[in-house]
Amino acid sequence: MHLRSQSPQSPPHAVLSTIPSDSHTWNLLFLQLLLEEQGWEVTNLGACVPVETLVTESAARPPGLIVVSTVNGHGAEEAPALARAVRAEPALARVPLVIGGKLDTEGGTTPEDRSEFIEAGFDAVLIGPNAVPGLLALLDSLAQHGSGRAYADAVH
Repeated sequence: MHLRSQSPQSPPHAVLSTIPSDSHTWNLLFLQLLLEEQGWEVTNLGACVPVETLVTESAARPPGLIVVSTVNGHGAEEAPALARAVRAEPALARVPLVIGGKLDTEGGTTPEDRSEFIEAGFDAVLIGPNAVPGLLALLDSLAQHGSGRAYADAVH
């Protein structure tokens, strides 16, 4: 996949969101700044984003990346449905989609839990001390190959 409708001078575009029940914003602000430092233009949808809003806003201007960050511990419950909704929208079916943060109330995710996220439609699950380096590696992969699937294949 190539970054959509990007002229050589325009930066790649990312949509940043959280799950519907998560009212935290500090994680979103951190990620927005990190993405912007890496040369991305960011649409930060803010806290408590309804799935329909994420899909509608993303489909209106399909991004080169969708990042879902959650820290309230309910990602394992809400994120699979979010991923399925994103993937059901034809304009977003191949857009790289990643999730990270605190995905459950126990603070850990097993390899089996990660496979549930991948099967639902996420390309990568970024948690723990390797989350930020993993995101940076993804951004490098997108810059080099233009494909979140290539990155997902490399980390799984």
